[in-house]
Amino acid sequence: MAKLSPVEFFNQVRAETAKVTWPTRRETLITTAMVFVMVFLASIFFLIADQIIRFGVSTLLTIGQ
Repeated sequence: MAKLSPVEFFNQVRAETAKVTWPTRRETLITTAMVFVMVFLASIFFLIADQIIRFGVSTLLTIGQ
């Protein structure tokens, strides 16, 4: 593998960065909102699942007494 000088390396990095398609502000906001909605839905799901499991375990433990 050939060694690159630091100047040549940064020129290549700049060229590759110019090829990137950056998201618009609107796309970024929509994606962020979708992430927050999915986090909220997942937290509600796991809250309900946890409550069901807690109820089941406590019911099983009180049966044995």
